[in-house]
Amino acid sequence: MYIYNSLTKKVEEFVPHTPGKVAMYTCGPTVYHFAHIGNLRSYIMEDVLEKTLRYNGFDVKRVMNITDVGHLSSDADSGEDKMLKGAKREHKSVMEIAKYYTDAFMSDCAKLNIKTPDVVEPATNCIPEFIHMIEVLLEKGYAYKAGENIYFDTSKLESYYVFGNQSSDDLKIGVRDDVTEDTNKRNKNDFVLWFTKSKFEDQALKWDSPWGVGYPGWHIECSCIGMKHLGEYMDIHCGGVDNMFPHHTNEIAQSEAFSGHKWCKYWFHVHHLNDESGKMSKSKGEFLTVSLLEEKGYDPIAYRFFALLSHYRKPLTFSYDALDQATATYKKLKNKVLSIPEEGEVDESKVEEWHKNFAETVGNDVNTSMGITLLYDVLKSDLNGNTKRAIIDDFDYVLSLDLLKADEASEGGEEDELTAYVEAKIEERKQAKKAKDFEKADAIRNELLSKGIVIEDTREGVKWKRQ
Repeated sequence: MYIYNSLTKKVEEFVPHTPGKVAMYTCGPTVYHFAHIGNLRSYIMEDVLEKTLRYNGFDVKRVMNITDVGHLSSDADSGEDKMLKGAKREHKSVMEIAKYYTDAFMSDCAKLNIKTPDVVEPATNCIPEFIHMIEVLLEKGYAYKAGENIYFDTSKLESYYVFGNQSSDDLKIGVRDDVTEDTNKRNKNDFVLWFTKSKFEDQALKWDSPWGVGYPGWHIECSCIGMKHLGEYMDIHCGGVDNMFPHHTNEIAQSEAFSGHKWCKYWFHVHHLNDESGKMSKSKGEFLTVSLLEEKGYDPIAYRFFALLSHYRKPLTFSYDALDQATATYKKLKNKVLSIPEEGEVDESKVEEWHKNFAETVGNDVNTSMGITLLYDVLKSDLNGNTKRAIIDDFDYVLSLDLLKADEASEGGEEDELTAYVEAKIEERKQAKKAKDFEKADAIRNELLSKGIVIEDTREGVKWKRQ
């Protein structure tokens, strides 16, 4: 299996630290509001990555954090506290907000057939782990106390900008709107490990620490939660491309300073979902959520299909026209799958052959669009119906498009039911003609005619219409 490694900027063969076992980490949501569909594109592609690893025979343990403390509106430790912002907006406590939006996120994931990670850990569960890591970093000289806060000292590193796509200018005051001066820092790119004194005197969540009552910075949580559940060696770390700097850069800095060795070998970053005006966000335009798509009549799985049609390393532009087109294609695909006749013995050797082909195709840097192309190849093949169904069911472990769930296909109403019925009968008639059973073929034509459906054989295939 091969994946693009953001750290080396190359497609590399995936070789885990422990043969056959994968320690996988996903940056989870900050639960102060609903996830928008741009956020969820990342989780869809990370879900496909996990399932592709499993499909290729790896034993995967996947961990995801829930950020319920410490994330400021700027990833560079400035701006508003996101959780406090959500609590004030809705006149609730921070923990009420965290519970509500964690549940909403998990519900959205379920609707998109995103598998729940093996471990889902809120940051507020891990205060002792954060304090321990900070104590070790202070002892080793990688952290310092200033203005009653604890900071990581990036000047102690041989290389800080490990992803190579940033420079020190990115943290200069005035260069980025979300960077404000913190006079406590020794170096402009140092970052907070623990706050005791900040502008948030009314900070809702605080804990005792060796440095006074306070709360953790955002960057420390993923390192500690990852090590708590996966150990000091992580195989693959996932997130959106906007997490690369400073969040993932800071994770690497503190984790390797703490452990004294390389922490994570492979980094998997999903590119943005844009709307027609640019990067999708919660602060502009229509706030596109899974629930809003449902209110407009869209099946969440059609959005998953839309996401799988594009490669995760390419920006994807969302529009309702594009989603309409993907929805129509998805419905047509599903109807074709459901129309496959349940006939013949499953040819296990063919299932294994197509399994290997699919594993190689999607295992080449999570190429979902080529995986869907392979699905169409199965539909066009001359395999018997039950063998086709077995292969498609096998593929759908990774794609997770509910292709063989008839109840989902019926949600579009009577029109979808009629289409599925007619296409199934056309396929049955085709197989009858192939077997030279012309009496059965004529009987199927007459059955359709009795229901007001006229079929016509053309060079492009069989077409049908209502009488």
